[in-house]
Amino acid sequence: MISDFQDTGYSLRTKIYHRLKNAILDGVYKPGESLIEMKLAKELGVSRTPIREAIRQLELEGLVSSIPNKGVIVEGVTSQDVEDIYTIRKMIEGQAARWAADKITDAQLKELKDTLDLMEFYTEKGKPDKVSELDSRFHDIIFRACNSRPLESVLTNFHHFIQRARLVSVKASGRAIHSLEEHRSIFEALEAHDPEAAEKAMLSHVDSASLNLYPYLEKHEL
Repeated sequence: MISDFQDTGYSLRTKIYHRLKNAILDGVYKPGESLIEMKLAKELGVSRTPIREAIRQLELEGLVSSIPNKGVIVEGVTSQDVEDIYTIRKMIEGQAARWAADKITDAQLKELKDTLDLMEFYTEKGKPDKVSELDSRFHDIIFRACNSRPLESVLTNFHHFIQRARLVSVKASGRAIHSLEEHRSIFEALEAHDPEAAEKAMLSHVDSASLNLYPYLEKHEL
């Protein structure tokens, strides 16, 4: 039984939704696997009602499907999903970096630098899970610096959806070192408040991440 689920109302439904969504994105529940309400309710120590509500939301997002006579089946994140998201990232993240270069504050620059230092530390320690977590934090700071709520909302959703792909990319041979250098270039451009350099550095980073991932996608499902 998960004690932090002992709650009621919206908070409980939200916690369960995020727990299940993260489990799907992290590969705990594999594509094609069944999600059984009664089993999940027992594992999480809650009633079936919030489980059912969370599954309904996951179905709206395309992460699960309700199939007659089979129940709820995990769709997960496919290779095509990842390719599509990287293409969309290239379209909009360059603009995010450009806006951030104009608007980023000294406090946000310090937060970026601290995150970059931690990325370097965990890269040297060979901790890809931590590097992936810090990678997300680095980009989230840039999104906030854009001072655009619509853009931040869209990009945050994309990065949450692609977290599994990011972790695979970071684990690939030699990628973590190159990724660190790319993040450093982005930081330097933002620190100089140079929109063109920031956009160029961001596009180069997204390109490199996608090119690094495609050989893996040809052989594996995420």
